[in-house]
Amino acid sequence: MSLPEEMPKLRMAPVETPEQLAQRAEREKRAQELQREGNLEQSLAPFRVGSVHYLNAAPLTRGIEDEIVLATPSKLAEMLRRDELDAGLVSITEVLLNDRYDILDSMAIASLGEVKSVFLAHRRPIEEIKEVFCDTASLTSINLLKVLLAERGLKPEFKPLPSYEAATQLDYVLLIGDAGIDFIRAPHQHEIFDLGAAWYELTSFPFVYAVWALRRGVENSQLRRQLREARDFGLDTLDSIIRSRTEYDYEFRKDYLGWHIHYHMGTDEKRGVAKFVELLRKHGLGPVYEPRFVV
Repeated sequence: MSLPEEMPKLRMAPVETPEQLAQRAEREKRAQELQREGNLEQSLAPFRVGSVHYLNAAPLTRGIEDEIVLATPSKLAEMLRRDELDAGLVSITEVLLNDRYDILDSMAIASLGEVKSVFLAHRRPIEEIKEVFCDTASLTSINLLKVLLAERGLKPEFKPLPSYEAATQLDYVLLIGDAGIDFIRAPHQHEIFDLGAAWYELTSFPFVYAVWALRRGVENSQLRRQLREARDFGLDTLDSIIRSRTEYDYEFRKDYLGWHIHYHMGTDEKRGVAKFVELLRKHGLGPVYEPRFVV
């Protein structure tokens, strides 16, 4: 009688330590991120897309950074008006004052209260303001400041800022973006009038600073999908963006991108836009057009 075949011994997988499990999860997560990043590469062609070069735009352009033109808000607006771009992450003012764009719904650069990177720096009381020197890159912030001051009965003269180096020597300076962050993080003798905080105090609404403006007359459903995917990728990997960017320090990036700035365009944000439209018209800063949202 033949002997029964010996049953093969089962080999148990080695037990992973918590550290090994965490490392494996991180590797799998990174692999998924690389796959999503790869799917976004070369995804914008044939569309021409522009964005601002500020830190706060990074989550909306995740994965498509190498495919977009980077410029200041004012330069992007000029390019859109000349039909050199099909879409641009531009100041909300550009869309409201020019009836030639659609707004990509559900996303924006906005703040509910203090924004940190859009402010009036002043050495003298705001009530004494006669002239303001403005960052020439700015569009929305100039009109927002005009509205906020007009609501206080103040209508100063607005002049271009000759240079960022001159800002510390002037009594009233409007600064935005990374240049504004640089200013507040350096020694200065100015008080800071944060425009996001002032807007919230006035209206109780968020303020929308920038949106994806889409040139009308162009079939762009594919582009809209890719911009939404870039936004989703950016928000899903926001922690990674905060860790990997080199501007400033980690704690500042975490506070700024994770708390002060948000990236959705919901009901309250649209109410904030509507209130801005109302106040622009009230103070004669127009003509102002109703925003048109597309999904």
